[in-house]
Amino acid sequence: MKEEERPEVKMYSDFKSPYAYLAFEPAFELEDKYRVRLKWKPFQLRLKGKGQRSQYSEYKVKYSYMDARRWSNLDRGGLMLRGPLKIFDTTPALIGGLFAEKHGKLRKYGNLVFEQFFKRELAADEADAIALALASIGLSEQDYRDFLTGEGSADYESAQDDAVTDQVFGVPMFYFENEMFWGYDRMGLLELRLTEAGLKRDSSVKQAV
Repeated sequence: MKEEERPEVKMYSDFKSPYAYLAFEPAFELEDKYRVRLKWKPFQLRLKGKGQRSQYSEYKVKYSYMDARRWSNLDRGGLMLRGPLKIFDTTPALIGGLFAEKHGKLRKYGNLVFEQFFKRELAADEADAIALALASIGLSEQDYRDFLTGEGSADYESAQDDAVTDQVFGVPMFYFENEMFWGYDRMGLLELRLTEAGLKRDSSVKQAV
């Protein structure tokens, strides 16, 4: 199978979701384990803030972070996932992801942004903060600012339109052959489908870099 012929696995993600963080690196590792191409898509979660949710929803949010910390301790090296102090509009960070992807550095950028965000060290809604994060991985602050107000904004809005078509309601959301897999804990089911489709790589064959 030629590189360009590999089937696509699409992933919608948002940098304010702890479960999107848990899935981010394992999603890229799918390309090492299966003959697939990962397509990252930005998605803006529309969340209610504290005081806007019902008491039951408050319980759910508290539990969700507790569960995410369990997974982080088991699978992702134990990064402390601290809940944000406000609801962030992560548009600048998501467009930053599109910019990093354009320059072949999405994986490095995403891991950096997730880690700094959950340590409460990054304002994901501020272009200045995102520009500095991009500069730290060797990308141009000014080029990002130009992208943010031009091509990047259009690409971001197009991704939100695609999300409506794909009926995205949360992240991480994966798609393989039009089948949806929602959540970090559904990645095992996704891998099962990839295996059933005969896409598992031969672990005895060293993959070319």
